[in-house]
Amino acid sequence: MEDKRNPLKPGGKRRFNFYWIYIILTVVLFALYFGGKGDNPKEDIEMGQLIELLQKGEISKIELINKEDAEIYLKENPTKVRYTYRIGSLERFEETVEQVQQEQGITDPVYITNIQRRSWGMDFLLGWFPLILLVVIWIFFMRSMGRGGMGGGGQIFNIGKSKAQLFDKDNVPVNVTFKDVAGLEEAKVEIMEIVDFLKNPEKYTKLGGKIPKGVLLVGPPGTGKTLLAKSVAGEANVPFFSISGSDFVEMFVGVGASRVRDLFNNAKQKSPCIIFIDEIDAIGRARGKNPINGGNDERESTLNQLLTEMDGFGTNSGVIVLAATNRADILDKALMRAGRFDRQIYVELPDLNGRKEIFDVHMRNLKLGNDVNRDFLAKQTPGFSGADIANVCNEAALMAARKGKEVIEKQDFMDAIDRIIGGLEKKNKIITGEEKRVIAFHEAGHATTSWLLQYAHPLVKVTIVPRGKSLGAAWYLPEERQITTKEQMYHEMIATMGGRAAEQVIFGKISTGALSDLEKVTKQAFAMVTYYGLDDKIGNLSYYDSTGQQDYSFTKPYSEKTAEIIDQQVSKLVEQAYQEAVTILSNNREGLTQLANKLVEKEVIFGEDLEHIFGKRPWDKEETPEVKTADEPKLEDHEG
Repeated sequence: MEDKRNPLKPGGKRRFNFYWIYIILTVVLFALYFGGKGDNPKEDIEMGQLIELLQKGEISKIELINKEDAEIYLKENPTKVRYTYRIGSLERFEETVEQVQQEQGITDPVYITNIQRRSWGMDFLLGWFPLILLVVIWIFFMRSMGRGGMGGGGQIFNIGKSKAQLFDKDNVPVNVTFKDVAGLEEAKVEIMEIVDFLKNPEKYTKLGGKIPKGVLLVGPPGTGKTLLAKSVAGEANVPFFSISGSDFVEMFVGVGASRVRDLFNNAKQKSPCIIFIDEIDAIGRARGKNPINGGNDERESTLNQLLTEMDGFGTNSGVIVLAATNRADILDKALMRAGRFDRQIYVELPDLNGRKEIFDVHMRNLKLGNDVNRDFLAKQTPGFSGADIANVCNEAALMAARKGKEVIEKQDFMDAIDRIIGGLEKKNKIITGEEKRVIAFHEAGHATTSWLLQYAHPLVKVTIVPRGKSLGAAWYLPEERQITTKEQMYHEMIATMGGRAAEQVIFGKISTGALSDLEKVTKQAFAMVTYYGLDDKIGNLSYYDSTGQQDYSFTKPYSEKTAEIIDQQVSKLVEQAYQEAVTILSNNREGLTQLANKLVEKEVIFGEDLEHIFGKRPWDKEETPEVKTADEPKLEDHEG
């Protein structure tokens, strides 16, 4: 593909600028408007001057043009118009001319000649100008919508052309390789096989194998799906077409399907090649799932064309479709079947080793201090995606630069984690002494209950400095596990209710500061009852729908009587957790008070402060002191 911004054609000739047509049309319209008016010197006169000329007998003839204007010729030059008179009333004008000449007794009177004169320029403008204006406006908008398309760069008839960007060795090189993709080892193994097939097809075809027609990358946002596709473009020595799912959708019906056809036609011409469709759910959503007004004809026709191109009656050999989405549950079943997307590669959040590799990638160009340890940082960022880790590294660099440092230190990374998770510190926010004390006991309640419960996440840091929308925050170091038991979830609920329980135990009244706690614990209890089958009364039933079909249904998958039981069990579970939190804090009121007072004094306390007050947790694994006193982004924020 040639660069559309280059004013020269490949042969060296300058491109034709379409805007010259607009200029030419404007000049022609002005010429038509002013054309035909002639260059005779004419003056406008009043009725008094006209009467005076008639009395003197100097007028040769009077021509009445279209019954609107009177052109007056003088005897000294009877071939040219000398004066013009704008007629108001035709009858009065004729009577005046006739009366003046009768009074003067002129023997050779001047008669008025009626002439119908048409201006072809004005007639053309009045008849065709509205149509010309509409055509020009239409061309302008078509060029604006079609700008950037393949094959013509936005010409009017290229609106149905594909907008995919082509990457190959002769066009735009991609500088991303598999070395730049960290933490996705399993996904890279499968995707590298596709690249290897394109490079060495004989290795597979000699055994009768066929290359997969489609590969779907599925995973949460920020996990590196698009980055993985970029690495494929950089590694594979074949043409690579990149396009977003929304680029197919247009306001005109049929345009999306036309762009799909054009995309695959271009791809077949450059076969073998890869087509990458990012956010394919924009056009791949299940058909006929809108119960209100039905499906969108344009989107569904686009999807139908895509289904046909990927695996239809015609052949499509040598073209691999690579797509990415974080909403695989809403995609059409026909799109997901074997023969279209033969492989689904799940790109999940990185584990501990994956986060270490991602930190290595993003730390390459950073000037780091001697105290920065990527293993330590990886432990402090459970649940972070690759995009989150990249943001941490960038924020750390910005914070170090803001402080005038020459290198990025460990504390800069910890501050960056706090900044990303909890928001910016607001030390100047006005908080009264009583409010500060309530916030301190609230946060101390979370810290105490989580420290004294076996399966609750151990606390790392607590602060009562306002951060973002929250008045206080607590950081935990959650255990990275694949399955969670009912007891583990229940202990987490008790720790979540510890803030409100502390307010009840100490002050005998509660506040609105537990809003986020109540939201979290309610959703967790509802999931335990309706999704995970962890309630004795509901039993081993799950009303979770992984296919996303419930999103389009007006009815619940259970009866009204069951709904009442669910509400009762959820409320019962939350209240039990709250009462256990009250019991724990009542039995440890002295330690709670000490912790809250220290929090009021220091504003920030760490896990070692809790260990000093309550002792070491007997069920904790042995860990290095460095990890215990570090910041961790598992944040519990509490709105005031």
